[in-house]
Amino acid sequence: MKGFYPVSVAKEAHAVHLKQTDTPLLAAMRHYVEDGAIPFHTPGHKMGKGMHPRLRQFVNSEALALDLALMAELDDLHEPHGCIKAAQDLAAELYGADHSFFVVNGTTGGIYAMILTIAGPKEKIIVPRNAHRSIIGGIILSGATPVFMQPEVDYELGLAMGVTPETVEKAVEQHPDAKGVLIINPTYYGVATDLKRIVDIVHAHNMAVIVDEAHGPHLKFSDRLPLQALDAGADICAQSTHKILGAMTQCSMVHCREGRVNVPRLKAMLQLVQSTSPNYILMASLDVARMQMATEGRQLIERAIDLAEWVRAEINKIPGLYCFGAEKVGNPGVYAFDPTKVTVTVKGLGLKGAEAERILRHKYKVQVELSDMYNILFLITLGDSEREAQALVDALRDLAENHVGKRDFTAVEDVYSTTTYPEPPVQALSPRRALFGNTRMVPFREAAGRICAEIVTFYPPGIPLLCPGEIISEDIIQYCLRLQEAGLHISGPEDYTLSTIKVVE
Repeated sequence: MKGFYPVSVAKEAHAVHLKQTDTPLLAAMRHYVEDGAIPFHTPGHKMGKGMHPRLRQFVNSEALALDLALMAELDDLHEPHGCIKAAQDLAAELYGADHSFFVVNGTTGGIYAMILTIAGPKEKIIVPRNAHRSIIGGIILSGATPVFMQPEVDYELGLAMGVTPETVEKAVEQHPDAKGVLIINPTYYGVATDLKRIVDIVHAHNMAVIVDEAHGPHLKFSDRLPLQALDAGADICAQSTHKILGAMTQCSMVHCREGRVNVPRLKAMLQLVQSTSPNYILMASLDVARMQMATEGRQLIERAIDLAEWVRAEINKIPGLYCFGAEKVGNPGVYAFDPTKVTVTVKGLGLKGAEAERILRHKYKVQVELSDMYNILFLITLGDSEREAQALVDALRDLAENHVGKRDFTAVEDVYSTTTYPEPPVQALSPRRALFGNTRMVPFREAAGRICAEIVTFYPPGIPLLCPGEIISEDIIQYCLRLQEAGLHISGPEDYTLSTIKVVE
């Protein structure tokens, strides 16, 4: 069978040379099913025979037969030496890594493992202030102490951009004992910083560069996209293969280079954060997604870019809408841009992003990726065609003509231009100690001097003003109250009205 990685060869994987057209994991799974073994193993539905028809009618018997368990010929994700190792090695070859690892609990699991590999209890790790909650979660799990960097902000869009090389250089000079620097690149909205320059700065201080590249698994496949992390010299990165490419939801990869990354430790940390019963269909989707990109990636991604650029040009012809693009390159924190992220600013219609999202979903049957105060985001991927692109443009054109609101965003924008941004709060405890310590709720207006035990973020621009373990200052309280009065959305605290806040006893 083409691409099958037989058990007899599994112990000598290095002796078998596979091609990028092969899918060794999927081939081994198919061989097991076709061999006709009677399953006295998990899962309990036994290749779909025990599954209720209500679900089985939506999942065909061929797919259910591939829902398999750990056994010798199907390898072990945590100690791979056969078909899984072969599949991961092909991914490493494609992306230019020394090692690649499949992750089946999303890029969140990959980020946890990367942080746990680089920094331990009480050790410093430098991260952007607008870190995704998975990054904060990884820091809490590791017991590390975060050193926050402030990203640049585009107040016209209400979005956080990248951190500049100058910001990174200042942070590493002030904290030479940090174990590494974590960079989010590109952002959810497709904005990339000068990663190559940042890598050079960080490596000059003998620190590791970790990249949350969740939104960049496709960057390798077009010169019209920002540079991928490994090609910029990063030591380790995590990519959401499911977000942009053809893998199933939850499927991601971690790629690393040897040297500044302790590879055995990384393997141990991946074991720590992943299930001992990984879903084989999910892993096979990673194997096939890699093969698809190796054989068709450039054509598919170039087509998606062309489609996205057409959509962007058509949207910018619609009065009241704005879809930013390459014209932002050169602004602070914007070194490059991924055009497949189509961000539409709807404040010119007097609508909030969430309102536009609801209208598009229920009237036009168009679902956005996300919405914020000013914007709605659409992802154009290898799964889109001219038909979907035209439907999107038509829906936005009709939205602009028939759903104009009356909201004035002046107050929101004025609060940023007229209010001095407060000094960054002092970190008194690690996020882990703050989270697991004794806590209680106190009135927010009376919380000055207390140690915060939760995250407080305002949208726009989505940058936390307070994180667990930081001392709440009077300036921060007053700034938060101004933002609240201006109608900005609060995210993070248990009391979303911010009447009270959770603090460490």
